Amino acid sequence: MPGEEHRSTSIFDTNLRTTAIGFFLLILLSTTITAAPAAGAQTFSVLHDFTNGLDGGEPKAGLSMDRAGNFYGTASTGGNTSGACSNRNPHGCGTVFKLSRRGSDWVFTTLYTFSGPDGANPLARVIVGPDGSLYGTTSAGGSADQGTVFNLRPPLVPCKTTSCPWKETVLYNFHGSDGGQPTFGDLVFDAAGNIYGTTPRAGNGMVYKLTRSNGGWTETILYTFHGGNDGAIPYAGLTFDHFGNLWGATAFGGIYNDGTIYELVPSGGGWAENVVYVFHGGNDGANPYGGLIVDQSGNFYGTTFGANGSPVEVYELSPSSGGWTFNTLYTFGPNQGIIGKLAMDAAGNLYGTNYYDVPEVFRLTPSNGGWTLTGSWGGVGDNPCGNVTFDGSGNLYTTTQGGGSGEVGLVFEITP
Repeated sequence: MPGEEHRSTSIFDTNLRTTAIGFFLLILLSTTITAAPAAGAQTFSVLHDFTNGLDGGEPKAGLSMDRAGNFYGTASTGGNTSGACSNRNPHGCGTVFKLSRRGSDWVFTTLYTFSGPDGANPLARVIVGPDGSLYGTTSAGGSADQGTVFNLRPPLVPCKTTSCPWKETVLYNFHGSDGGQPTFGDLVFDAAGNIYGTTPRAGNGMVYKLTRSNGGWTETILYTFHGGNDGAIPYAGLTFDHFGNLWGATAFGGIYNDGTIYELVPSGGGWAENVVYVFHGGNDGANPYGGLIVDQSGNFYGTTFGANGSPVEVYELSPSSGGWTFNTLYTFGPNQGIIGKLAMDAAGNLYGTNYYDVPEVFRLTPSNGGWTLTGSWGGVGDNPCGNVTFDGSGNLYTTTQGGGSGEVGLVFEITP
């Protein structure tokens, strides 16, 4: 139930962006560039072992960190094990949780348990918004069972115990024609506090914006994908570049139906789409499920999932002579799969998670004009599909969808 706590001390050693532009840059730097973990021996620590009970289970997204160093995440199942979600998953509608340090231990707290009408089965992580509260999406539930955008806030009155549930507000209910079933993509905010996101449903998917209006929120559809050369099925979320344009990837569509990278540019009171790159399913990979990150120089980095035997690629898009150059940085081979978006540290190393054959956290380092795999940590848990997050000391944190004592997932830390 909300407020339930768990301590975990299980440790395994293994070798295992004018004002708007400034705001975007600040968000980008604070979420994608962090201190570099040192090389050397690593300690793998399990911070929470999910049970698919009141704590949740099968976390499909990574974590977000607040300024105090607390981590927040979502579990796609568990929590309420009866009622509206029982016909979909007997283990419940999912939860939102928090992990905070207490001395040398980590304390796990269930902040909220979904019940169906308020949302169900969150697949994306929660984001710490400009106001410090949590924002996220659910892939199902809500008034039409097409998913929701929600906000979570702590109790107005300071809580004297650890068992005070946070208050959830459904900001928007999807109905199908306006989008539906949002999946892995993070929500993003502009300088005015408007929310942007993607959904893969309503035909071939769409990009939307939520704006405060008369005490509530109003949706505006910024772009609807047609399933042709413009792309289809955006599983990934959005990223602002340094000029206020939105960037994203579609998992399918394009000439070869292997996915696209697109840019949305404000135009005439609306938004115009530019297809920046079309995947071929060959050496460039196919089916980008994960979102993009951008560095201080305006280069974008992303990954492909590699369905149907296509290689799994880590790639870069660099501005060049008024256009863009696509570079493959590293090839993992087929049937591994990357879903979560990358993270970059202050030294320019890239970090991500592999989903399939060799579940792991990996590090790529620029070297002699190329990129080298300089870190690979795994061995506990299965099917990591979220992003990697760093703390101020350069420790790495993420989740696995499977594994653990109940085979329903873990939260773990890798300490240099």
